Amino acid sequence: MTSGPEPLTHLDSTGRARMVDVSAKVATHREAVAEGRLIMSPETLALALAGDGAKGDVRAVAEIAGVMAAKRTSDLIPLCHPLSLSAVRVSVFGLEDGTGLGVRTVATTTGPTGVEMEALTGTSVALLTLYDMLKAAEKGMQINAVRLISKTGGKSGDWRAT
Repeated sequence: MTSGPEPLTHLDSTGRARMVDVSAKVATHREAVAEGRLIMSPETLALALAGDGAKGDVRAVAEIAGVMAAKRTSDLIPLCHPLSLSAVRVSVFGLEDGTGLGVRTVATTTGPTGVEMEALTGTSVALLTLYDMLKAAEKGMQINAVRLISKTGGKSGDWRAT
């Protein structure tokens, strides 16, 4: 028999929103990886990969924006804990199929709660930054496939997307 979904941890017994108490959790090394895509025309992709657009190297700017966003996740997501991040690495790369750019964020910490939201926020803001910097060339670009790829550490253990 399959058990149902886990209870929602950000709701108390009356259904009111709350920040989860992590004070009793053991601090462990934790890492999360998130990815997403920005789909665009071949012409816009060539412009982005050239690194010499009117707004500069769009990939470098997006990587910095992603790191900054990961560091500010608790300011953006109401019930997220502020974390002491050990490292955040954001990479922008051309997709193998030539349809656009991918973003991969790896966030790490040693603490009592995970870094999934930081990795997802870093990826999302890097993608939004790419869109912003390239929208003059193409407004119909699509941000998609933002998802958690893996997480390690903590009581729930390791997890990998299939």
